[in-house]
Amino acid sequence: MSGSSSSDQLVRSGEERDGPLLITEDEELLDDLLRLCAAAGALPEVAHRPPLGKEEWEAAPLVVVGADAAGRLSVVGRRAGVIIAGRDADDVAVLRQAVEVGAERVLALPDGERWLVDRIADAVEGAGPPALTVGVVGGRGGAGASTLAAALALTAARAGERTLLVDGDPLGGGLDVLLGGEQEKGLRWPAFAESRGRVAGGALAESLPRLHSLRVLSWDRGAEVAIPPPAVRAVLAAARRRGGVVVVDLPRRVDGTAAETLAQVDIGLLLVPAELRAVAAARRVADGVRAVLGDVRVVTCGHPGPGSGGGPTAEEVARLVGLPLAGELPWEAGLSEDLARGRAPGTRERGPLARFCAGFWERVRGAGGAGAAGAVHGAETEPGGAWE
Repeated sequence: MSGSSSSDQLVRSGEERDGPLLITEDEELLDDLLRLCAAAGALPEVAHRPPLGKEEWEAAPLVVVGADAAGRLSVVGRRAGVIIAGRDADDVAVLRQAVEVGAERVLALPDGERWLVDRIADAVEGAGPPALTVGVVGGRGGAGASTLAAALALTAARAGERTLLVDGDPLGGGLDVLLGGEQEKGLRWPAFAESRGRVAGGALAESLPRLHSLRVLSWDRGAEVAIPPPAVRAVLAAARRRGGVVVVDLPRRVDGTAAETLAQVDIGLLLVPAELRAVAAARRVADGVRAVLGDVRVVTCGHPGPGSGGGPTAEEVARLVGLPLAGELPWEAGLSEDLARGRAPGTRERGPLARFCAGFWERVRGAGGAGAAGAVHGAETEPGGAWE
């Protein structure tokens, strides 16, 4: 192997994140394995031959052994997460060695490249339960869906959940602006327009602005307002693999890109002001959303102004829209002024918005934790309709 010593010591390729241990003296194979590690967002360790120390052998999240080195694995014993990679998956000698060391798979390259990228990424990122993903969509324009989505995400983050807030509405003005972080460094949606296949979840999160203890994937102020569906699929899949909570602010019109987003949402909340015109608009939005997402529920919200107390009840709104009722969010006086002054939504602990969000996550956790995708299925609201 050019440029490396002939000792058994590991060669650190980088220090940012722990990747797999690669064992081979085949330079061409090593080049391929390094390329696949890069595609998985992992920085590997490289050895010429199996390490003599048990600690080194067992510490790596995954070991990928070249077929040229497989015969020397007997010196270190068995462990989980060993892949043997070469050019011929049917080589009898290599298959025999794989059985002897308990390798989970013998892989031929280049045919198995995509599988190996996924396996490396899973090993580096962990393969725990996917993030509970909640989508919020307004029944009409100006209903406050972005505010509710941000408040839900901030509430989850304050409770210690690993949280990502995703701006799924390119015409919404930017959730980073709502949270006062439009000047924060980090990538926005247009930077991911060419993403395909596997995106590393850890690298994705680290590239995004960090605002109020959560990561935010927002739009910028440029002219680009369209991200191809495959890019959206890749990015959201990466976000979900990290676990925790993902909250998405959804557009009201379901096009191909929005459908890709909805396909990765577990629970949809349709925010509907308690007024008849809003109900009429919300029915059309609901039809588009539930064509893709099975679990969609109504959250009714109050509105200011004359006649604000004479609209339909929460139960009537849910019945007219044709969806189950998830809860009622009363109007919060002073919220608009708070947002204009840069105060994050849902930070007034005794305000209706904060109480609703806390109650929502309490229901989710009580039904099985943040990884329970069906956590609010069948849940009934408290008397009066609000989750307080």
